Amino acid sequence: MTTIMERTRTRAVTLTAAATLSLSAALLAGPKFVSTWKAPEAAGTSFAGRKVAALIISDDQNLRVSGEEALVRELAGAGVPGGIASYRIVPREELKDPEKARKWYEKAGAEGVVAMRLVKADKRTTWEPSTWSTPYYSTLWGYYGYGWGAVYDPGVTRTDTVAVVETLIFSVPQNKLLWAGVTESTNPKDAPRIIKDIVAGTVKEMTKQGLIRRK
Repeated sequence: MTTIMERTRTRAVTLTAAATLSLSAALLAGPKFVSTWKAPEAAGTSFAGRKVAALIISDDQNLRVSGEEALVRELAGAGVPGGIASYRIVPREELKDPEKARKWYEKAGAEGVVAMRLVKADKRTTWEPSTWSTPYYSTLWGYYGYGWGAVYDPGVTRTDTVAVVETLIFSVPQNKLLWAGVTESTNPKDAPRIIKDIVAGTVKEMTKQGLIRRK
């Protein structure tokens, strides 16, 4: 018969394995869309073959440049070769003034703007039971004996950093929001990587929603 000491040792191994798997999954988790919205008028809009400006709203100039260029490349690969980074068309000192910036976008002939902004970065703590995957839980009578003789199981507690980013797609001529999405990234290693991954996901969503249709 299995002793309590053997059960405790088995549970300790399971706890360690569960914690390792949970941590690995969290570190490898890329951005995921938690919500999206599409305007009714977006159904008849396609930016394929048109000029679309990429805009990363951040005071970090290096992040803006790398993020906007990444978005331009993804747009080009999806059939929007006319993509252009906002830092190339709007003077830095006029970027935050909507009226001044508007003139530059219109002068550049941009028909759309894809804007991305970090909304928040939170610490989230989650608790996961560690024993449900053990053999004792697979059958009623296996659990019955285990449950009466088992010691307290604290489970696995994990704290993750979750970055929330909003992505908006606007029509410049109509001055209207066409599409919006919110993504969450768990334990991001660095901002450029988040932007790159979200950009790729956003372009896929644009294609899926018909905002990019190859002619």
